[in-house]
Amino acid sequence: MLTVRLPEEIETRLNELSEKTGRPKSYYIREAVENYLEDMEDLYHAETVYRRVLEGKEEVSALEDIEKRLGL
Repeated sequence: MLTVRLPEEIETRLNELSEKTGRPKSYYIREAVENYLEDMEDLYHAETVYRRVLEGKEEVSALEDIEKRLGL
């Protein structure tokens, strides 16, 4: 269980959305957190790979080379 304090403006918007759609506020909170976590995980992975490329630890290929290798 987690308790989160929201600024009044955000809570008002969340209440209005919940009332308009008939979905519970918790649904929108879960969706928002899940989407944010996915974005942050993707960003972290991209930064890690980028760092590895800069360090020469990750192979990089041109799109044309990949297409040729795959026969596209």
